Amino acid sequence: MPVDASSVVTEETSTAVGKNLAAVRAQIERAALAAGRDVNEIELVAVTKTVPLDRIAAAYQLGLRDFGENRVQEGTEKIAGCAALGLTGARWHLVGHLQTNKVKTAVAIFDIIHSIDSVHLAEAVSRRAVAAGRTVPVLLDVNVAGEASKFGFSPGELPAALEQISKMPGLQLEGLMTVAPLARDPEGIRPVFRRLRELRDELRQSCALSHFRHLSMGMTDDYQVAIQEGATIVRLGRAIFGERRQHDLAL
Repeated sequence: MPVDASSVVTEETSTAVGKNLAAVRAQIERAALAAGRDVNEIELVAVTKTVPLDRIAAAYQLGLRDFGENRVQEGTEKIAGCAALGLTGARWHLVGHLQTNKVKTAVAIFDIIHSIDSVHLAEAVSRRAVAAGRTVPVLLDVNVAGEASKFGFSPGELPAALEQISKMPGLQLEGLMTVAPLARDPEGIRPVFRRLRELRDELRQSCALSHFRHLSMGMTDDYQVAIQEGATIVRLGRAIFGERRQHDLAL
């Protein structure tokens, strides 16, 4: 029988997460207004990497329903933990690199996968989705800046990859994702976000995919610039949950 989530959320935790969340929502609204956009076009995904369940439960109680995990194993534990607390209305996003040996589990527990970074991985997800009798919404991970340390399609690889992946059963292509380079000034990476938007627009026109609209881009340090450049999904951890505490990092 599920434990009542309110039993694990202290007033201090609820207040801290609530204050952060209010500030984030205000910043999202300001960034959308500055770009002449409807704030309702922008989805907020709370990234729960190393975040303990009490803070996730606090965010859920404050109205958040979209949560993101970087690793399948940690996601498995978090999703089970949330279910035990009765937090069954959450939508879980896999936002980190997916290894092919984790695909079966990922398809079973995540509602959407942001990080399809190769045709081979897409084929693996497609096979598992078909076997599970479901259609998995996916985004293609694009390494816009060409960083050697990161996964993802290069912009030049996208058209051919999209043509192949769009024909795979069990997948619903919903857009593109990127992780921008670290920068002291978010303005310096504005071109990365702009280029992802241009790629999405070019591909949507050439491939006529009805669901191909999302741009998953923007994290705690750069999400306002990402919104101004067209982000439809922003992935925020620290801005909502606060700095990672030392004992959280050991989880």
